[in-house]
Amino acid sequence: MARAFTPKVVTANALLEGDVIYLTADDRWTRDHHEAELIEDEAHAQLRLLKAEAQRLTVVGAYLADARPGPNGPEPVHFREVFRTRGPSNYAHGKQETSHV
Repeated sequence: MARAFTPKVVTANALLEGDVIYLTADDRWTRDHHEAELIEDEAHAQLRLLKAEAQRLTVVGAYLADARPGPNGPEPVHFREVFRTRGPSNYAHGKQETSHV
């Protein structure tokens, strides 16, 4: 029996800045995970991923990441994705300067 599809978000890194970014339902890239499009259909997820991968002058390393609905938008499921929402780990800068997570 096929495994049930887990909701996803499309994520990548911004080509020029290297920041973690997420694809929104209106085809923008955002640095806020909660603004990402939560995709609940496997075929739609694959189409969105193809759209992201085609944007080679904007993003690098696009992939689908598991997510779940949250009160303010999609929330990451796995530790790696939670970690990516916090920004670089080598020292406090970017998101880490303003976040108290």
